[in-house]
Amino acid sequence: MVNRLLLPAVAASLFALAGCNSSSSPEVVDANPDPMAANLAKAAPVELPPAIKADKTMRCKDSSLVYVTFFQGDKQAVVRTKKDGSPVMLKADEAGKPLTADGGWSMTGDTTEITLTQPGKSALSCHA
Repeated sequence: MVNRLLLPAVAASLFALAGCNSSSSPEVVDANPDPMAANLAKAAPVELPPAIKADKTMRCKDSSLVYVTFFQGDKQAVVRTKKDGSPVMLKADEAGKPLTADGGWSMTGDTTEITLTQPGKSALSCHA
């Protein structure tokens, strides 16, 4: 008997509450504003680093190996002369231009064949 009376009472109270908030969009209250919001709005857009295009081991004319990581955009590459050697980042301002680094490093070519100039050495032709 109590269940029969309780159900209409609950339905009536829910129906009455349904009309309380008739706005079309919910009200959002920011209780914790971002203190850096103004600075972030003024900040310059961030450019993500390029993705790796290819990671190649190349054999050179003098039978040495070089390990080259090519990046998307063809504006940078990482060269190592030993498998666990220190990496040298070569960069260019435009795609298609020679990639260079301080000290006399220079590289031209693509993922199949390169010409690499190391500090104090003559240019080497290398292929994958």
